[in-house]
Amino acid sequence: MSLRDFGLLALVCLVWASNNIVSKFVVSHLGLPPLFYAAVRFGIVAAATLPWLLPMPRPRWRLVVVATLMGGGNFALLFVGLKTSTPSAAAVVGQLGVPITTLLSVAMLGERVRWRRGLGIALTFVGALAVMWAPRGVPMSPGLMYVLAAAFAGSLGAVMMKQIEGVRPLQFQAWVGFASFWPLALLSALFEPGQMQQGIAAGWPFLASVLYSGLVVSVGGHTIYYMLIQRYEANLISPLTLMTPLATIGLGVAIFADPFGPRMAIGSAIALIGVLIIALRGNQVMPLLLAIRNRAQ
Repeated sequence: MSLRDFGLLALVCLVWASNNIVSKFVVSHLGLPPLFYAAVRFGIVAAATLPWLLPMPRPRWRLVVVATLMGGGNFALLFVGLKTSTPSAAAVVGQLGVPITTLLSVAMLGERVRWRRGLGIALTFVGALAVMWAPRGVPMSPGLMYVLAAAFAGSLGAVMMKQIEGVRPLQFQAWVGFASFWPLALLSALFEPGQMQQGIAAGWPFLASVLYSGLVVSVGGHTIYYMLIQRYEANLISPLTLMTPLATIGLGVAIFADPFGPRMAIGSAIALIGVLIIALRGNQVMPLLLAIRNRAQ
């Protein structure tokens, strides 16, 4: 990989990591409703990519389902989870999408898992569970359960996306924005009264955050990433994207003073080693999956 392209990939990973911090700031510190924030974000994505919306790829029903899962389903659940969880913990738990995708690939695409990837799957689950369990008592963090649900939605969408051919990156972004905006706007209107007034009251910090999330992260970051995975082998690109959770953890600790004790450190290390093993072994949907992680993802 050329130094220029490595720099681009590192920049994309930093942008993705910063988006977790920005999202935490919006839904937790500004107090914006998460469904409303997700709806505005995908409305911006849809508007920016509108010229690439048509013609609609086939099968149409699968495209809409995939776009909704990887867009609204994934990010709305993530934003709900970030209200009560730290960006650092969410970044680690979000990595469960990697083994979940592998298992779904076995069930839906007929892939085979040998012992090395099986070991990676086990390590990722063990590490993430170490982060998810409450320090005292048995219950898991409710916020991290939403993050886990977000990872599952994104993983299912990634596997189903493998069964669609001929969709260009910006065209797919257009459908993610379009298919996600309408249900999220409706759900926000039903369950988050007064969200418009809250958005207006938040002022320019909310506007800057949602423009950054929609244009820089979704449109810019993902487009560059898709360009790189078309240029290089997946087994080269995929492990390098682990810079995203590492950067998220660092930013979370530095900006929000996320707790990072021995349990968090050990769990993070075990989970990321597991993800690295899976990524190095490769599979059919790994590049697409890691493109949507915190994603966020």
